[in-house]
Amino acid sequence: MSKTEKQAGSWTERVGNFLKEQGWDIKESSLYELALTHSSFAHEQGNGSGHNERLEFLGDAVLQLVMSDHLYFLYPRLPEGKLTRLRADLVCEATLAALAADLDLGPYLRLGKGEAAAGGAGRPSLLADAVEALFGALYLDLGLERCRWHILQLYRPALENLEEGDLRYDYKTLLQEFTQAREGITPEYRIIRERGPDHEKIFEAEVLLGGRRSAGRGSGRSKKEAEQAAAEEAWLKRT
Repeated sequence: MSKTEKQAGSWTERVGNFLKEQGWDIKESSLYELALTHSSFAHEQGNGSGHNERLEFLGDAVLQLVMSDHLYFLYPRLPEGKLTRLRADLVCEATLAALAADLDLGPYLRLGKGEAAAGGAGRPSLLADAVEALFGALYLDLGLERCRWHILQLYRPALENLEEGDLRYDYKTLLQEFTQAREGITPEYRIIRERGPDHEKIFEAEVLLGGRRSAGRGSGRSKKEAEQAAAEEAWLKRT
């Protein structure tokens, strides 16, 4: 669906089209509409409880259970501590925000005017919360087993990136999506230092926003690795 098509029609119609695109066998569409409604919109409308925070609370618990069960059987030899760290990576804000980007969820969020003007549709924390709320809606609407199946389908790219119990993030992509949505700018990278002999060279990179504002630094054994490290620092420091 094109950007123009996503913006056409009423919000309810657009959300209905979004749900059809996902192929979810939904029964109660109002649950998903609630999952995509931010508290800023509800408060503007004088409806203090008509937002997604309760569904987010439920969806977080469902996601924890689904991932715990999946990892338990996927890695029968991993100890509890490693499973806990891996689960934390899979359910953290960065992973959920990446899922939201894959779904192109931002245009379907119902936000208050102030939140929308501040770039809320591209804010990772807000998008992550909405994904959890959708999981809560799926659970209430379809039950645990169907909800579990849909969650694992959405998580397939992340699960395919698991390498020996580690999840690798593309922080450059996450940072770019965030800064473009919130500020309309694309991060720029530059190598500011090289040290060590040619066969063991270490690079230090810096990421700039707006061409001049330093947002993060990082180092690595290649320029690409250093840029990823700089992007990671910028992502973790974002406001």
